Amino acid sequence: MPSRVSKRPRDPNQLAWQIVQEATGQAPKAPEVPDTRNQAALALSRLGASKGGLARAAALSPAKRKAIAKKAVAARWAKKR
Repeated sequence: MPSRVSKRPRDPNQLAWQIVQEATGQAPKAPEVPDTRNQAALALSRLGASKGGLARAAALSPAKRKAIAKKAVAARWAKKR
């Protein structure tokens, strides 16, 4: 997904120039945005996310899982498009 920094120009001539520059490898590189998120919090989140669904599935009875699945299907099909 392109970042907002590398937004393409709307003018057709400038857009064509930029496309040629990118195709030939002469376009300037977009500056990298540093990751300012807390790495410890990210690791903890990933750890909990990987365990959560499995732990919940193990704790539920088959009948309860079936009821939850039926409710989800009903909600999904009830949406108007």
